[in-house]
Amino acid sequence: MSVSITLFLLFLAATFAAGATGALFPTGEWYKRLNKPAWTPPNWAFPVMWTTIYLLIAYAGARLALLPGNAFAMGFWALQIALNALWTPVFFGLRRLKGSLPIMAALWLAVAGATVTHFQLDFWAGLAFVPYLLWVTVAGALNYTVMRLNPDERPLDIANLP
Repeated sequence: MSVSITLFLLFLAATFAAGATGALFPTGEWYKRLNKPAWTPPNWAFPVMWTTIYLLIAYAGARLALLPGNAFAMGFWALQIALNALWTPVFFGLRRLKGSLPIMAALWLAVAGATVTHFQLDFWAGLAFVPYLLWVTVAGALNYTVMRLNPDERPLDIANLP
């Protein structure tokens, strides 16, 4: 099965549009001062992992886009990228440590659903989602642990922004 370059670029654009929320809502000093577990990945790992994951899932989407019977796989693909784009503004933008957890849980379920449905249609597309599922598992555990280690952290008060 060959992959259409045009489809790959469309899926890549979707992934990098979701990833752009990281630029819009950077970690900043607020995140640096939070208590984090000792197993927190180093800062350099985040852009490396997300770039790799975005390339892999764009490839997976392009492999499946024209296959018959792809409705569930494409539905999960769309859902995971939407939730991916939503989590960053909630966690880093609004600083809602607890409020970002349901989004992370839904994201994990969407990535798991995408992984399963992708494997059902195409081995390589399913395999491309495995690192994402592993990374979202780490991210979810980190989200939860940071929330637990910072019980007095308050969300950003957007009513008092300039």
